[in-house]
Amino acid sequence: MPRGLWPVDGGRVWLKPQAPILKPQAQGLRYTATMVPPALWLYRALVAATLPFLAPWLAFRARSRGTQRPPLLPRLGRRLPPAPRHGVWVQAVSVGEVAVARPLMVELRRRQPGLPLILSATTATGLQVASGAQVADAVLPFPLDLPHAISRYLDTVDPRLVVLVETELWPELLYACGRRGIPVALVNARVSDASFRGYEPIRAILRPLLRPVTRVLAQSELDAVRLATMGIAPKKIEVVGNIKFDAAPPGAEPHVIGELRRLAGNRPVLVAGSTMSGEDDSVLDAILALPAGRRPFVILAPRHPERAAEALAAATSRGLAALRRTHLDGAPAPCDVVVLDTIGELAALYAMATVAFVGGSLGPTGGHNPIEPARHGVPVLTGPNVRNFAAVYDSFFQSGAARVVRDHAELSAAIAAFLADPELARAAGEAGRDLLARNAGATARTVDALERLLA
Repeated sequence: MPRGLWPVDGGRVWLKPQAPILKPQAQGLRYTATMVPPALWLYRALVAATLPFLAPWLAFRARSRGTQRPPLLPRLGRRLPPAPRHGVWVQAVSVGEVAVARPLMVELRRRQPGLPLILSATTATGLQVASGAQVADAVLPFPLDLPHAISRYLDTVDPRLVVLVETELWPELLYACGRRGIPVALVNARVSDASFRGYEPIRAILRPLLRPVTRVLAQSELDAVRLATMGIAPKKIEVVGNIKFDAAPPGAEPHVIGELRRLAGNRPVLVAGSTMSGEDDSVLDAILALPAGRRPFVILAPRHPERAAEALAAATSRGLAALRRTHLDGAPAPCDVVVLDTIGELAALYAMATVAFVGGSLGPTGGHNPIEPARHGVPVLTGPNVRNFAAVYDSFFQSGAARVVRDHAELSAAIAAFLADPELARAAGEAGRDLLARNAGATARTVDALERLLA
């Protein structure tokens, strides 16, 4: 986006690269709600009308997909696990947001060792990864956005600061925090194209609901403009960059790496990460299109581990020798494909890759994060649909760290090109590493802003 004055709700915001939107103010941004705004009554009416139908449908969908959901009582604010009070409560929806929360909380812990830290997540997989992250004093399921559930939760935790990772806008939580005088910060905040299209028509309703937000730390200038357009006061918004450029993945267990290397032998390795339904077929067809002696060993990681059986069946139906990651120990060679059916290992396993394909991009999902393979100097291939990470991918494409493929034939040709020319692969991988280095530092800038709120 070019620098200059951009219109936002009758005012104008000055934007320039790597600079805050106006000067951040340490004081005077706390909001205290005195009455329930009409927009919140409307939200409550919609929840009351839809919840009796939505809850059974969500339960049925989870059961049919084989996914787990967090237990209901803690989400209603009852029977919560023990948690410290008067600390910082960080909410991360699922696995990707927990990956953002981890370096943030490590830096908070380093700067303020005695500050209690609570991490919550919405999904069962997010809770599993959060528990394994070992960065919080307590890990809790995120409450349902209902008045009594939120009230009981805040009574239990009584935080000094609530931190919402990326853009979680829960009206009841925001209202309750505003009423109690608890500051709320959105960190690593972003607004995708699809979300912005959904928010824009209702911004008059959103504005009073967003008033309790104390500070917004946005990934980019475009995100900042969109958040201001949605109704957040420009003086509350600061552009600090993307924490994902800083977030180092946890290491994989050495014996897992050893077993995978044993099965791969001397073959190059393709890691196909975060694939959605149908993309497994594209990856496997792309491999089979290569000459038999030039096919890489494949680590296939479905975005949702409950799809592991589907991915395994896709491989075996094509005559490929395949097994699950949980059946890895002592598995006999030869093996062509290992399907990752665990949580939290993919980011570290990208280190094994000669080339990586990042899924969610051949279909309508909108793409997944290319930063994890780039951290290991691995060239990235992606489908064309990357709207969820548009700004990140723009920089990847411009630097030569990633290439677009539109189907299994183009994927096969791109894999073949990188395998045939190691120097080409090395240059693309180094471009990704350089890009991450140039964009580092968002974690420190974010914690600087949070400490101002805690002061």
